[in-house]
Amino acid sequence: MNFKYAKSLCVALVLMAVALPLALRTAAAEEKTITEEDRMKAAYAFLEAEKQRNMGRDDAFHHLVEYAHSLDPENSTIAYYLGYSRLMKSNMNVTDSLFTASLRMMRKHVDLHPEDKYEADLYANGNMIANQVQEGLRVLKIQAERNPHSVETQLSIADAYARLADYRNAIAAYDSVQRWQGNSVQISARKVRAYQALNDTLGAIGEMRALLATAPRNVDYNLAMGNMMLMFGERDSALVYLDKAQQYEPDNGATYLAKAQFYNAIGDTVNYDLQTRRALVSKDLNVESKVQVLADYARHLLQEKDSTGRTEQLFNVLIEQHPSETQIRSLFSEYLAAKDDMKGAAEQMDYVVNLDPTDAQAWNRLLVLNIIAENYEAAIAAGDRAIALNPDDVELYGYIAPSYYNIKKYDKAIEVYEKALSVVDSTDTEHRAQFLGGMGDVKCAQGDTLAAFALYDQALEINPDDVGVMNNYAYFLALAERDLDKAERMSGKTIQAQPQNPTFLDTYAWVYYKRGEYTMAQLYIEMAINNETRPSSDLHEHYGDILLATGNKAAALEQWRKALELDAGNQALLEKLEKLAKELS
Repeated sequence: MNFKYAKSLCVALVLMAVALPLALRTAAAEEKTITEEDRMKAAYAFLEAEKQRNMGRDDAFHHLVEYAHSLDPENSTIAYYLGYSRLMKSNMNVTDSLFTASLRMMRKHVDLHPEDKYEADLYANGNMIANQVQEGLRVLKIQAERNPHSVETQLSIADAYARLADYRNAIAAYDSVQRWQGNSVQISARKVRAYQALNDTLGAIGEMRALLATAPRNVDYNLAMGNMMLMFGERDSALVYLDKAQQYEPDNGATYLAKAQFYNAIGDTVNYDLQTRRALVSKDLNVESKVQVLADYARHLLQEKDSTGRTEQLFNVLIEQHPSETQIRSLFSEYLAAKDDMKGAAEQMDYVVNLDPTDAQAWNRLLVLNIIAENYEAAIAAGDRAIALNPDDVELYGYIAPSYYNIKKYDKAIEVYEKALSVVDSTDTEHRAQFLGGMGDVKCAQGDTLAAFALYDQALEINPDDVGVMNNYAYFLALAERDLDKAERMSGKTIQAQPQNPTFLDTYAWVYYKRGEYTMAQLYIEMAINNETRPSSDLHEHYGDILLATGNKAAALEQWRKALELDAGNQALLEKLEKLAKELS
């Protein structure tokens, strides 16, 4: 008998046994007569619940309101707030059955007491989130009748009509909002979208012209008009309005941003570049907008393979304007990393952690960048600082120990891994397996393969799905030419998990090479090289070894030369390259 199935069946039977008497008790409770004493107790409990809610103690609020409801299930206010509390506990997840059941509890009070506007609005909003738009609209209409000049209610009604694709009624509701609140770009934009849905281009243009007529020199209105004309393909008219906006407020960074987007849309890269730069150096454009613009601009120049240094100049200008903004430094770091300048990227990240030493993510990124740049001493120094400031971040140990490993300070690496294992939670199998596997790598480097393989086995016993440990275990088994069948099985699992990972493909190739299956080895090493994003000396050296085994000496020599270009200090590689070159000369 399947154990997992049997266990599930037992649990189901137990739940049924418990649920049946519970259902009977609930039915009995509904038939119970509610005494005046119960009503008073419920009212008192509800008052206490409200106090707890106002203090932000949500769990206490929920328990008390649930208790109040058990005493007086007929009290619609108590039922409403129990439904509300359950709604919050569903994390507003509309797929949760608790969500819709909670809304049903709230409805009774809303229908009995339409004068309670706050409760009605909350209930209507919940229905909108649940995509029960008709029900939300029903309640909003009742509120509109009671509060005919409530702009907020009328706007919600208009948006509900738009969601129901009833665009004529949506426009009429937006008109009411404009009459009471006045004109705004936000409302006109909503009306334009409704006109567009009706394919009424004249109506959309008329709406924007009416808005502009109220304040012809309003920059936001001119920008909105320009953007709309561009959307309708009227490029010349669009540029006229964008030019006007810039003329009225020449220092407004938003006008340069709008024109940059215009030129980007029509493919004018020269003017796109010019307007973007002007937007970024503008002193009145907020930092968030600048970061977004700069991200788009940097992405654009990366795609264009720009080498003029324009983006770096802009970053430096923005850093001078906003020296304490970590967002700009972080983005600069990402940009430099994308250009393969890991050293520069790490320098920018170093500024970020100095500005905000509590940012654990920034510390992790700094360590990763230093490791990729092979600046292991810097990674260790940064890691020590990071742990002092973020002692609970166990991820940091996973960067520091490998850095010691890469500079051959094996005892220090073991020391860090042992410290990591002493502080990591016993239930954190992922990190425990990672650290044990790391210790296994160090033991292999020290030549103690028995201890290493024991550590790998221990790691995989804790976390059988750790592909990193499996890959390294398989590779070192292949190097030691031990249990190659086990190595092939583990390496095969890593390929199934990550079929395009060049490191895993290289290991798989190496296992086949050690088994003497050179055709398979060549197939997988070529896949590894085709998938690598950063050229690797090890991959090309392995490719050369495999080609030599197939008898293709000239091709092997070519691959070893590529490997030596990437690792000029590799003396062992140089010696076998020179030996083969003499044979072929």
